[in-house]
Amino acid sequence: MNQGTAITSVDLMIHARWIIPVVPENQILSHCSLVIDDGQILAIHPTPEAKRRYSADREHHLDQHIVTPGLVNTHNHAAMSLLRGFADDHPLQTWLEEHIWPTEAQWVTPEFVRDGTELSAAEMIRSGTTTFADMYFFPEETARAALNSGMRCQLHFPVLDFPTAWGQGPDDYIQKGLALSDDYRSHPTINIAFGPHAPYTVSDEPLQRIATLAEEMQVPIQIHLHETATEVEDAVAASGERPIERLNRLGLLSPLTQCVHMTQVSADDIELLKQTGAHIIHCPESNLKLASGFCPVQSLIDNGINVALGTDGAASNNDQDLFGEMRTAALLAKGVSGDASAVDAHAALRMATLNGAKALGLDTEIGSLEVGKQADITAIAIDQLEQLPLYNPISALSYNNISQQVSHVWVNGHPLLEERRLLTLDEKQICERAKYWQDRIQS
Repeated sequence: MNQGTAITSVDLMIHARWIIPVVPENQILSHCSLVIDDGQILAIHPTPEAKRRYSADREHHLDQHIVTPGLVNTHNHAAMSLLRGFADDHPLQTWLEEHIWPTEAQWVTPEFVRDGTELSAAEMIRSGTTTFADMYFFPEETARAALNSGMRCQLHFPVLDFPTAWGQGPDDYIQKGLALSDDYRSHPTINIAFGPHAPYTVSDEPLQRIATLAEEMQVPIQIHLHETATEVEDAVAASGERPIERLNRLGLLSPLTQCVHMTQVSADDIELLKQTGAHIIHCPESNLKLASGFCPVQSLIDNGINVALGTDGAASNNDQDLFGEMRTAALLAKGVSGDASAVDAHAALRMATLNGAKALGLDTEIGSLEVGKQADITAIAIDQLEQLPLYNPISALSYNNISQQVSHVWVNGHPLLEERRLLTLDEKQICERAKYWQDRIQS
């Protein structure tokens, strides 16, 4: 009998055929186990060693699975899942001004936001996402839905110059957002941030105020930026400044800033991003669907700029599948750059995990499977003919159609999905509510 080895009791062990921890980079672990206690990763060991050293209340033997960090969706309008397929095949300004904004003015209520966010959360969980960033009206309802789902969420409360269902103008939006921030101060899974919609919808004074408050509070800012060529051209014609130059002049660009889309990027823009430390949120499928342009992802990465991934809302995508965004981002980067090695499979997974966590300011907590980090974890079954043969697990994640194979999801070690069954949300009720809204909106 070995007197020197004491068995430690823990909450959970996940024994996996493959683990892709993201940190260290480009590493794939075989036949290893994650040891989890009190919501955190306590250890990662070869499975035989983990079984010798620990005893767990719950164990999962995932013998035909790839285990990764939970995916981080860094840009969404979750409630807009209720407008999935509502106004397809239009360019951005037509889509917004003639279809989406009038429909939102008529239908967006707290009830709409709650039901739409739950639909989106269910889809995100079932496709491997554990954290999402959101920008939409009635963010207090999004927070409640995120809490019900068990997901981690960064809420960017919207700020615009004009009235909406949620507020009367910039001062009202900021006041309500700061009150929401107080409600969720130091919350373990919900944090509140600033969401000025875009340079063309927010004037200088509110942007300067947001820049000051964000710096004082050390709170992130997310803004749609350089989404289309028309946006940039109109700004230059009106003021002589590119939108990103204006934001920099107003003090809005910093390591706290998340620039969403950036399909129109010049060499000077890249230099400005490098100097300020701002992050890029790449939404490839939404940009393709709206014909907005192409974000030069590999050039940004080559210049040391952090690039993360977002789905955008389901009204302009039309799904919430971040594995799908990984695949599209990797393929698009190759086509745009003319380089088949651009955004390789490991880089695509980093964009959907650690880079996303970094953009949200959460990379000390999530985004990789490391000792001491929170146990936000996704498991994918590789046991169907569409995934076989399997020569390279990371290639399978980035280039196969994989999201329907997500089998298990945990946040803080708590299960949200088990064998594709939602544990925190009522699938039948969510589907019924989606049909209810469809019937109302199209009547």
